[in-house]
Amino acid sequence: MTGPLIVTANLGDADFAWLNGLRIKHFPPERNQLPAHLTMFHALPPSVEDEAKHELSRHASGTRPQALVAGLMNLGGGVAYRIVSDELESIRNEIAAHFHGMLTAQDAAGWRPHVTVQNKVSNRIALTLLADLERDFRPRPLVLTGLSLHRYLGGPWEPIAQYPFRGG
Repeated sequence: MTGPLIVTANLGDADFAWLNGLRIKHFPPERNQLPAHLTMFHALPPSVEDEAKHELSRHASGTRPQALVAGLMNLGGGVAYRIVSDELESIRNEIAAHFHGMLTAQDAAGWRPHVTVQNKVSNRIALTLLADLERDFRPRPLVLTGLSLHRYLGGPWEPIAQYPFRGG
């Protein structure tokens, strides 16, 4: 099977339930093909699948990275929660360095970690939700449980492998 490979950081059960509940509530249902997720790479070449598995396994063998839901992001036609994690960013930087020269422009341009809870709506609708969510927002820890590899299938993703963090 071909198709670009996607790398995500897995969310803990409680954080996933919270963020996915918001996504279900605010994402246009006809366009919501995926549950809440934290994408690290959008499109690695399919030819590096075995190498990607090795890299993710290697990076998941360490302690679980600390992370924080630090704020909200205006996506133009949507809203996301901004995620801050120096440790996860370090993992991503090492994986990016390993695949240097094979990254798409989007993946090579840098990373703004976030979990999208609304997208593909009018700017007015997005700004209303942003204001509503910002009203009660307080930074909070985010539990990351591992790394996952998926294949993009033109909408839905095919799960390939999951690599739980071993420590912490």
